[in-house]
Parts: sequence; structure tokens; C-alpha cells
Amino acid sequence: MSVIDQIFEKAKSNPQKVVFPEALNEKMMQAAFEAGSEGYIYPILVGNKAEIEQAIQERGYDLSVFTVVDMEDEEYRKRLIEKYIALPDTRLKEKALNRRMQDKLQFAMVMQAVGDADVTFAGIDYTTGDVLLAGQMIIGLKPGIATISSIGLCDIPGYEGSEGSLLAIGDSAVCTNPNAQQLASIAISACDTVKSLLDWQPRCACVSYSTLGSGQGELIDKVTEAVKIANELRPDLAIDGEFQLDAAISPSVAAKKVKRESKVAGKANVVIWPDLNVGNVAVKLIQQFGHADAYGPMLQGFKKVVCDCSRGAPVSELKGNIVISAVRAAGEK
Repeated sequence: MSVIDQIFEKAKSNPQKVVFPEALNEKMMQAAFEAGSEGYIYPILVGNKAEIEQAIQERGYDLSVFTVVDMEDEEYRKRLIEKYIALPDTRLKEKALNRRMQDKLQFAMVMQAVGDADVTFAGIDYTTGDVLLAGQMIIGLKPGIATISSIGLCDIPGYEGSEGSLLAIGDSAVCTNPNAQQLASIAISACDTVKSLLDWQPRCACVSYSTLGSGQGELIDKVTEAVKIANELRPDLAIDGEFQLDAAISPSVAAKKVKRESKVAGKANVVIWPDLNVGNVAVKLIQQFGHADAYGPMLQGFKKVVCDCSRGAPVSELKGNIVISAVRAAGEK
């Protein structure tokens, strides 16, 4: 059974409520319908109820699969606002929140924040920037996390790592040039993500062009400082480095290069890049030359699971990412 098949099975055993603010988008509605009708999620469509129900009927879908939430329902809006402003650490007052909730994306995220949904899924009509900004304002960051980032999961033919052909990598999509504090946050978030999604015990390597001082310079200093910060913030996690990539994932190379005890060296199942230049090039190399299937990028760092999808994604990819996001949400509860 492939990794994606395993994730789909986990989703079916514990379906989550996924809210779609881009309900009228044809691809999004189809992906939501397929994931819902097959029992992986409970899809919630947000917007103008009459328009949404008409589109469902015209497109031949079963209305009973969906929950349709009408943004014009003043009683429900008032109830959402009351519950949201009663949350600890909320920064928005009633008037400002009511204004923001005229927007479907932020309305959906308020639903998620108060527990009426488990995941917000968007990104076809809204930009990545829209999703990130709304998520930071409405959902907020997890305690101790300094930045939003992303993680991907690669299934690499012929690779024999500590988790078989699978390797989690980040950040390859969001955080351009993280400082040490942000890099530590990326490592911590990545560990939490793979644990919730795959039930792994994460072994996270922060990589660079140096292994434990074999090179010198500020690029390396950032990585070593990030490891120190991450270990102070989350001593329960196995986060180590700085390692070159081969020392991180190859036991034979680690035996030669890493002359101290390490829970990670040679058997990392999570690799953290030092910046987006490295991350973007690395994931393209893995895909082009390693012929890997890459799942993601999955946003991480928010208090709850927020998903930004690719605008050009086909329905099958949207459906896969919807299911992945639901499994993450279940694992983080």
C-alpha cells in the first residue's frame, strides 16, 4: 500500500470537517464532493446559500453530501463573533471582526478557530498571500513558533532511508531566508507535522554544506544556532545538525563524519533546508533525477491546519491535499 493510500485509509477512519470558502469554484466543489461522498471528510461550503445550492444542483452533485453555510445568516454570524472574541489571546474586537467576516476566507477561518470546522482549504481564487495573512490574523501561530513554513513528503524510487522510500523535506516553498529563530520554528513544525500525519517518531536534520564544524561561516552559524534554539524550545524532539545531506541520511557516511552520539545522523526522516534557494532546487532535483512523487507543500506553524493549494492543481491533486490536511488535523487534536 502506497503512502497516499495509507493516508486515505486514516482519513476514512476519522473524517474531519473541512470548510471551503471557494465553494463555487468548479474544481474545488468537485474535489470536495468526491472527498466527502467517499467518506474521507465532511465538506462545508461557505458563501451565498442559494447560489451554492443552485450550482450543486446544476453540476449534478448530491446536496446531502455537503453542509452549506450562508454568510448572510445574521444569527449564525453573531454566534461566531461571540465565540471568537471569547477565545484567549484574540486580537480582534467585534466591529473589526464583523468587517473581516464579509470575506469568505476569513469567515471560514473564524468557523475553524471556534471549532465549527477542523481545516480551512483554499488557494484557487485566493492567493497564497491571502491565505497566509488571513491565517496569521484569524487562526494565529502556535506558541513558540516564529514563522509560517511548509513541508513536503517525497516518495523516492530506489531510496532506502530510515522510513523506506519516504523523506519529509522543508521549507521548499514559503520562508525565503529564515533566520536562526525561524529555522528552529520550521524544524519544530516539521516534526509535529510528520508525527500527526504519519505517526513517525521524527528524526530531524538541519543541513548545510558543513558537518559539525567541517566548514566555517555565517551560513553555517545560522544552522547551528537554529539547532540550539530548537533543542531548548522542544527537548522532546530529536533535532540535530549541522549535517551535510549525506551525513544526515546515510548511516555509512554518518559513521565516518559524525564523531559523537546522535539520534538523527544517518537516519534522518525529516530534512530542513537552510533557505529557500536550497529548498526549491533540492525538491526539483529530487523530482527530476530521483523521479519522486512529492506531496505538498503543506503549510505549518498555524494553531490549526490551514491549507493553501496550487491554482493549477487538477481535481485529483486537490482531493489528495484535502485528505492529507484532514489527517493532519485529526492527528493534531
